[in-house]
Amino acid sequence: MSMPQFISTPHQTLRIDAPFSLESGITLPALEIGYHIYGKLNAARDNVVWVCHALTGNSDAAVWWDGLIGKGRLFDPEEYCIICANMLGSCYGSSGASSINPSTSTPYFRLFPQVTVRDMVRAHILLRKELGIEKIHVGLGGSMGGQQLLEWAIQEPTVFEAIIPMATNAKHSPWGIAFNESQRLALEADATFFEDRLDAGLAGLKAARSIGILSYRNYETFGKTQSETTDEKVDGYRASSYQSYQGEKLTRRFNAHSYWQLSKAMDSHNVGRGRGSLEEALAQIQARTLIVGISTDILFPPEEQRFLAAHIPEAEYVEITSPYGHDGFLIEFAALTDILQEFLHGVHA
Repeated sequence: MSMPQFISTPHQTLRIDAPFSLESGITLPALEIGYHIYGKLNAARDNVVWVCHALTGNSDAAVWWDGLIGKGRLFDPEEYCIICANMLGSCYGSSGASSINPSTSTPYFRLFPQVTVRDMVRAHILLRKELGIEKIHVGLGGSMGGQQLLEWAIQEPTVFEAIIPMATNAKHSPWGIAFNESQRLALEADATFFEDRLDAGLAGLKAARSIGILSYRNYETFGKTQSETTDEKVDGYRASSYQSYQGEKLTRRFNAHSYWQLSKAMDSHNVGRGRGSLEEALAQIQARTLIVGISTDILFPPEEQRFLAAHIPEAEYVEITSPYGHDGFLIEFAALTDILQEFLHGVHA
């Protein structure tokens, strides 16, 4: 397998030459945050849209969410100042496993300390302050991005005017943790994963991604997209080649150590930790809130989004009917545009 290419170079990188303490108690000697900005702040400084990305995403949100962000889209850079920061622990510009460890002058690899969703949010907050942004008009995030968004709206309840978490939850479920652990087992089954090099663990990463894809889609999705046109096959099935292709594709752009780290961070998500309960934590959110669920999502099932809507003050809930499972929030652009547009103009009920 070829060396992974971290192809989305951030437009900008913020380096903070000061210790950054993690929730674990370990301190990073410095911090780097890669980020993209599309558009400009208006005179009133009230047009900021902040996007939190998901597990293997990056800060170039106009590429992976091009159905929502870009010229002529709902979030047009000519109208909004759109910001997306690469999450802590990733391999797309922020401090993570591929960053240089000042103690060894080589990448951290597996020695990069465990981070949590709360650590990621605290890094976002440092960037927000560095950019001089006091208010965020709208926060957007799906899946792990939604986890960050919810945590952020609790940590800084007066910063967001509105938040739109999609296909996400208040606490990562045993089901979700089990999927992540299965992927980590696949990583660890590749002996090269334990070697200190950037292309370590790629065979394990391919297998892990194949497991992950099963949780992002569902029975119906594969029936629609991977069914055979003949009854004569006994091997070489479309579903098999699709799984192999998806795994191979990730190995060309991602780092196995970062994947391991970020899956652990997702497992850590629990807004109720240290706050009494999930319900008490969600009650602290002051932003106007729209929760979006996907009808066929088996990884973050709609019941998790309905729980959020029931416990965030005056939150609204909308469910998109989609055959694409969890990935619906990355695919159903027409439905999302209609729903979000209505919410942002205050007419959705």
